[in-house]
Amino acid sequence: MKGKTILITGGAGFIGSHLLRFMVNQYPDIHFVNFDVLTYAGNTEKLKDIENFSNYRFLKGDIADTKYLKKLFSDFQFDGVINLAAESHVDQSIKKPLDFAQTNVMGTLTLLEATRRAWEDNYENKLFYHVSTDEVYGSLGEKGKFLETTSYDPRSPYSASKASADHFVRAYFHTYGFPVVLSSCSNNYGPDQYPEKLIPLTIQNIVNENSVHVYGDGKNIRDWLYVEDHVEAIDLIFKKGKVGTTYNIGGNNEIRNIEIINRLIALVDSQLGRPEGYSKRLITYVTDRPGHDYRYSIDSTKIQKELGWTPKTAFQKGLEKTVISYLNMIKSN
Repeated sequence: MKGKTILITGGAGFIGSHLLRFMVNQYPDIHFVNFDVLTYAGNTEKLKDIENFSNYRFLKGDIADTKYLKKLFSDFQFDGVINLAAESHVDQSIKKPLDFAQTNVMGTLTLLEATRRAWEDNYENKLFYHVSTDEVYGSLGEKGKFLETTSYDPRSPYSASKASADHFVRAYFHTYGFPVVLSSCSNNYGPDQYPEKLIPLTIQNIVNENSVHVYGDGKNIRDWLYVEDHVEAIDLIFKKGKVGTTYNIGGNNEIRNIEIINRLIALVDSQLGRPEGYSKRLITYVTDRPGHDYRYSIDSTKIQKELGWTPKTAFQKGLEKTVISYLNMIKSN
């Protein structure tokens, strides 16, 4: 990879910022361009520690902007693209489905076409890596796991938009021989996540002694993946993944939502010196989310066997690191 120039879209977001900090430090001989439109969830403050590195550059822009993308590829002659740009909050997708279609579907398609035209059918040593989600597979019952071959069955505007983008990425591989690789990950968590997702929002509400809303009975199950483990998987797939292939990335941490909330209450209360169980009174059960998937579970056997990746971070340890990070951030503000 030495001497290459890589475009990372959505690099000011949660996963993208962690990926850039890892890769910019890991590969000083590779130049990384962070291309992000900076929506409410994007924040370049997350990248302060690398902003002056010689192999890093930030440019503000939209992956759906054909004209800007053409100039971008002309200026930098990218060897690879890692596409993390996406609207990703299910609740927001229910309120604004067209926004999700614009970014996740049309944005991905526009980026694909700009990349294909820039590489002019000379795909040698080139790669377009598209990061997706386990939500495209739909919902599971008590048993079973999602495989890379599981049929798509998206249940929300968010997952439907990601599923559509995935289909376009694969269509480019089959139609044009365009070099792609995809990954579908389980729920990410860790420091610097925007406080709209379950874990950071719950931490924020516990700290501020606001109501902690629980959808339905709180028994929905998710598989949780620590963001730094996800970043290492992305790095491996980008370097060694088989073109035209999808890899599932899971954390092997299936936990009910209500259990996560109870663990966060215990951790935050302990860190703040509150009596044990003090914040349990904040739990408020609310009407379930429309189309709320019951359970997600990822089978990561393929990436483990082919690339030797396994998640390193035990869930409780990851939660502790996340809570401490958020509390330190609150104190510094």
